[in-house]
Amino acid sequence: MSRIFITGSTDGLGLAAARSLMKEGHDIVLHARSRERASALAEISPTALGIVIGDLASATETRSIAEQVNAIGRMDAVIHNAGIYLERSRDETPDGHAKTLAVNVLAPYLLTAWITRPDRLVYLSSGMHRSGSNALDDIDWKKRPWNASQAYSESKLYIATLAATIARHWPDVFSNAVDPGWVPTKMGGVGAPDNLEMGHLTQTWLAASDAEAAKVSGGYWYHRQRREAAAEVGDAGFQDALVEKLAELTGVRLFADGR
Repeated sequence: MSRIFITGSTDGLGLAAARSLMKEGHDIVLHARSRERASALAEISPTALGIVIGDLASATETRSIAEQVNAIGRMDAVIHNAGIYLERSRDETPDGHAKTLAVNVLAPYLLTAWITRPDRLVYLSSGMHRSGSNALDDIDWKKRPWNASQAYSESKLYIATLAATIARHWPDVFSNAVDPGWVPTKMGGVGAPDNLEMGHLTQTWLAASDAEAAKVSGGYWYHRQRREAAAEVGDAGFQDALVEKLAELTGVRLFADGR
C-alpha cells in the first residue's frame, strides 16, 4: 500500500480521491487550508495517516505544509489537487502575487521543490489550458487588465507544462497531468456534464495503481486515457522558460542541482 499526500482534500475531487484511496487501504495525508476547514474531514480523519494545515496562497504557509508532510515521512505519491477557479479580481496574496497563479501554480511548484521527492506526482490541469497564452512576461497579471477565465486557463497551461518538465528532468519519477473534466463539484457547479467519479479515479489510478499503463510519465490524461496537450506543454524551450520564470517569482530553483 502507498503513502499519498493530497492537497485540497476537504471537498470535491480531492476528498473523493482521498476516500477512494483510503478504501483501497492506502495511507493518506489530508490537507486543509485552515483548522476550520479541517473540520470537514471529521468523518475520515480518524483513519487518515495525518492532516496538514496551511493556505497555499501564502509561500510561508506552503513551506509549513511541506515541513508537516516531511515530518510524517516520505510520500510515495503527491496529488496536487488544490486549485481555485474564477477570481473576480486580481486578489493579491501576502507575497504580492495574483491568487490564481499562487494557488494553481506557485504552490505546487514550491511543494514539489520542498517535499521529499516521491515516486509519483500528479498535477490537476484542465482542458481550458489550451486557451492559455504562452507569453510569460506577465504571468502574474501586473500589467494586463484582469481576465479571470484567461488567468485560470494560463495557470492550467503552466501546471501541465510543469508536470511534463519534471518528467523530463526526473526520469525516476512518474509525473503526469490530469484533466478531470468539467465535473459537478463546488468549483464546477451542479450542472457540470462530466463524470465526477472518472475525474478523481484518474488521479488515484496514476498515484497508486500497479498497472503498467499507470506507470508512465509525461502524460496528459482524461478519464484514464492519454490525450494530446497543447503544443507548449511538450516544448522543451517553453518548459525551461516557464521554470525559470517560476524560480524568479518564488526565489526557489527546482532544478538547481541540474537533476
